[in-house]
Amino acid sequence: MAKFRVEGGHRLSGEIVPQGAKNEALQIICATLLTSERVVLKNVPIIADVMQLIELMEAMGVKVERLSEDSFSFQADDINLDYLRSSDYHKRCRRLRGSVMMIGPLLTRFGRGFMPKPGGDKIGRRRLDTHFLGFQKLGAEFNFDVSDEFYTVEAKRLKGTYMLLDEASVTGTANIVMAAVLAEGRTTIYNAACEPYLQQLCKMLNRMGAKISGIASNLLTIDGVESLGGTEHTMLPDMIEIGSFIGMAAMNRSELTIKDVSYENLGIIPAQFARMGIRFEQRGDDIYIPQQDHYSIESFIDGSIMTIADAPWPGLTPDLLSIFLVVATQAKGSVLIHQKMFESRLFFVDKLIDMGAQIILCDPHRATVIGHDHQMPLRAANMTSPDIRAGVALLIAAMSAEGVSTIQNIEQIDRGYRDIENRLNALGARITRIDE
Repeated sequence: MAKFRVEGGHRLSGEIVPQGAKNEALQIICATLLTSERVVLKNVPIIADVMQLIELMEAMGVKVERLSEDSFSFQADDINLDYLRSSDYHKRCRRLRGSVMMIGPLLTRFGRGFMPKPGGDKIGRRRLDTHFLGFQKLGAEFNFDVSDEFYTVEAKRLKGTYMLLDEASVTGTANIVMAAVLAEGRTTIYNAACEPYLQQLCKMLNRMGAKISGIASNLLTIDGVESLGGTEHTMLPDMIEIGSFIGMAAMNRSELTIKDVSYENLGIIPAQFARMGIRFEQRGDDIYIPQQDHYSIESFIDGSIMTIADAPWPGLTPDLLSIFLVVATQAKGSVLIHQKMFESRLFFVDKLIDMGAQIILCDPHRATVIGHDHQMPLRAANMTSPDIRAGVALLIAAMSAEGVSTIQNIEQIDRGYRDIENRLNALGARITRIDE
């Protein structure tokens, strides 16, 4: 176990480059199971969740070679399917929610997929029905062992069909797409997720020989092929990390340049920060945030309180609501944060209230924040990171607070942010990792 010791009150200055996208990497790495040929992946984020998935792939028999700091090659030409029944496989999968996206590739290429109930953030119910309903539509037989919490899907050959997803699940859509590319005939997926990372997956699969149309829309059409080949693919920069840095710069009244952000793939994120009163400039493919002592939250046209809510793409990603919430504590004005998609993601606000923030937790999904306009700085506190995004929100709070804070359970932060303390210390932060 490790913790952060954070000395607050230090402004940041300089440039920072976002890592590759975590949520894209988990999908893309699983997709390498669809071919026996070599696949090269670049701009891979070196974070705990991704490295655990790569280690799991190696344990399954995938040949993995590290080509550079953030580039890897994968070749799944000799998979040990017996390993999928082993206790080691169970243990590794239970630690990592992203492992669920291996089922689609395994099912369509080898005729069977096994998976214990996966782990991940404790942010409320995260059902997997969409994944398995999709597999069943494609003709797979599904079984769930309740006592062992173990999923099994099997099919001699998947067959294309029409399906309307019960929710626009990103991982569910990715899993079904990966299963459908080698299915017999045409698959049509309506109410599909269309995030940039899902678009990236579809584009990569097409370069491998798949036939997917409707990319970037919520209606995907997939004509199955007999096999896929190798390719090269580069991950987008992580939009969640970019949003975290924008909020961090504003709350700490810092001047910061975020490099190479792939601005066209950020969607509504910049506009939502602008509604918080945060000033920034697009400079080529960089975002420049000037030092600003105040930022004022807008109201709606009729004068009612601003509401920031998550929604499926092109709406605001739920992964950034924790960042918006903590940044609002030092804004001028008030805002309602509405977390629609997960019912346990706002419970970290009690830590911010202990630090002096004015927040009313209305229910598991809504919190009203009354900003201090930097008139009442947050107080240092001892905290525990409950999940990746709340952990970084608490880190932002600690960096702006008066005094020295401690954040426990930072392994959660490590799951999504690479070497975060050293990268921020290079900009002027004072964060110390303490191993216990």
